[in-house]
Amino acid sequence: MAYRILVTGGVGFIGSHTVDALVREGNRVRIVDNLSKRVHPHGTPEHLNPKAELMLGDVREKGIWEKALNGVDVVYHFAAYQDYLTDFSTFFHVNAVSTALLYEVLVETGLSAKIKKVIVAASQAVMGEGRHRCPACHPHGGLDLYPSIRLESQLSRGDWEHRCPVCRGVIQWMPSDESVVHPCNPYALSKHSQEQIALNMGKRYGIPSVVMRYSIVQGERQSFYNAYSGAMRIFALSLFFDQRPVIFEDGKQVRDFINIHDVTAANLKVLENDAADGRVFNVGGGIPWTILDFYQTMQKTVGKALPPRTPGCYRFGDTRHIVSDITRLRSLGWSPQRTVKDSIEAYWSYITGKAVQKEALERAQAQMAQMQVIRKVNPQCFIKNMAKNA
Repeated sequence: MAYRILVTGGVGFIGSHTVDALVREGNRVRIVDNLSKRVHPHGTPEHLNPKAELMLGDVREKGIWEKALNGVDVVYHFAAYQDYLTDFSTFFHVNAVSTALLYEVLVETGLSAKIKKVIVAASQAVMGEGRHRCPACHPHGGLDLYPSIRLESQLSRGDWEHRCPVCRGVIQWMPSDESVVHPCNPYALSKHSQEQIALNMGKRYGIPSVVMRYSIVQGERQSFYNAYSGAMRIFALSLFFDQRPVIFEDGKQVRDFINIHDVTAANLKVLENDAADGRVFNVGGGIPWTILDFYQTMQKTVGKALPPRTPGCYRFGDTRHIVSDITRLRSLGWSPQRTVKDSIEAYWSYITGKAVQKEALERAQAQMAQMQVIRKVNPQCFIKNMAKNA
C-alpha cells in the first residue's frame, strides 16, 4: 500500500536515505527541512530525491506543521539538533518542542483520527552510560549498576573507567535494552523528552507512535561538518588528508555502529508492523567495537597506515561504554545485514568523490577546543593515577 508521507529533516543523513527507500516503495513523500548551514553549508545537496516534494521550514514553527501535515498519512520526524555546543535550550526547542507541536497540530486539526503512524527518531544517548555490573561483587550476575556521567574531577586525572561504589573496582559494561533510561547530557535529555511526548501523547490521543533509538549510524552522506558525527568522519577525513587522527581517552571505549541502510530497513519495518506501535526500539549493529579496533579496521579497509595520536585528550560529555541490545527489534523480523567494513567502504567512496576541503576537519576540532569540549589530562594527576593503579 502506498502512503502520503511527511519526513522532517528529510535532506539529512538518515532522513534522505529513508526518503529514497520510501519513494522506491511507491509512496508520495513530502520533506520539511530548514537546510541548516551547520549541516548543509553549500545549500541543497545533490542527493535530494527529485521525486520528493521539498518544503523549506523550521519544525519549531506551528504554521509549518499545519501546512506540512495537510493530506499526510504517516510522519517520520527526523529533524533534530545535535552537537557538543553549550546552547542547551536549542536542543529542547528543536527536539522536544517540535515533537509537542507535531502532536498538538494532529489533535487540533482532527488528523489524530486519520494518521496511520508517527515514527520518531530518538538516540542511544537516552541510555546514558548504560548498564554495568561489578565482576568482583557480583561475579555470577545479579545487581545492575547505572553509572552517571563522568565528571571533570575524574577525567582530568586520566581515570577513564566507571567504578563500583562498593569495592571501587572497574565495572563491566553490559548490553543495554530499551528499559535503560539515564540521559546524562542536554542532547540526551531532550531526546528523552521527545520519546515521552511521542509515547504518551500517542497513547492518549490514539495516534500509533513508534520511537527508534539509533546507535552510531554510519555510511555515505554523513556530514563532513557536524562535530557530533564522530569517529567515522574524524578518522576518514584524517586519512584522506594524510593526517594522524587524535583518539580521545585511551581508545578502549566501546561503541556499537549501525549501517545507514540497515537503519532505513528498520524504519520501513516498523511502518508496516502494528506490533511496533507504542514501543521504543534500539537500532544497533549488534557487535561491540573499541574505537582503536574501529580505526585499525578503517586503515586496512582504505589502504592507509597512519598511527593515531593519543595525547591524553578527552571530549567532556562523552560516554565511556555503550552497546545497544537489539533483541526487541529482531523480534519484528529485522536484523543488521551490513558490517562496519561495509560502512567504511561506502563512506570512503563518498568522500573521495567529493571536493572536500581540509577545513571541514579542522573547523569542527577548533570549535570544540574553543568551547572547551576537548580537554587535556593534567599530567601530574595522570602520573599519580597511573602509579595508583599499577
